[in-house]
Amino acid sequence: MARQERAVRTRRAILEAAASVFDERGYDAATIADILSRAGVTKGALYFHFASKQELAQGVLDEQFAEGGVPHRESKLQELVDVAMVLAYRMKREPMLSAGARLSLGPGMREIFGGGSVPGWIEFTRTLLCRAKEQGELLPHVDPAETAWILSACWTGVQIYSQTLSDRTDIEERVAAVYQHICPSIATPAMLARLDIAPDRGQRVTAEMGLGPGLPVPDPAFS
Repeated sequence: MARQERAVRTRRAILEAAASVFDERGYDAATIADILSRAGVTKGALYFHFASKQELAQGVLDEQFAEGGVPHRESKLQELVDVAMVLAYRMKREPMLSAGARLSLGPGMREIFGGGSVPGWIEFTRTLLCRAKEQGELLPHVDPAETAWILSACWTGVQIYSQTLSDRTDIEERVAAVYQHICPSIATPAMLARLDIAPDRGQRVTAEMGLGPGLPVPDPAFS
């Protein structure tokens, strides 16, 4: 058991080091030597867990989904907003999430990773929107698949623009603005009145999950 726990910790240390290097330098410029130095492990330990740089980068991409969860909400539209806002809050603080975006969207990454995490996020969004529609949260005309593609594209565009123009200092405000603009066109009036799309939503939900510093957490609107 101790050996297994040690292996889990070593794997995590390697992934965190790789995420930092990929986030700072990009996939092509990153080297195994850089990652080994950052992780403080032997080459044998790294290759025990990951057979190549590409496999290591794929591991970072896969962590986006493991890291991106939020508490389940009665309202699936609120849950979707929470995911977007938590990612916005944590992306500028955690290289694992930031690196995943860079690996998915960088030049030439489609040929290596087949779209990275983008298809998975579109499908994740579609699934939540389908459940929201089944629960009567969305207007009758809303097509969950089309809306999922648009929301995912908007989120991606926001994080790229925010990184380019402000080093992501305004990403939470910008992501909130996207949902504040789009939700009135897809949510029923009753659902819209209940949605919390404030810029500090991600900070509050992150604190609720006990993952980092945040504002005092009020009683959840949906529990």
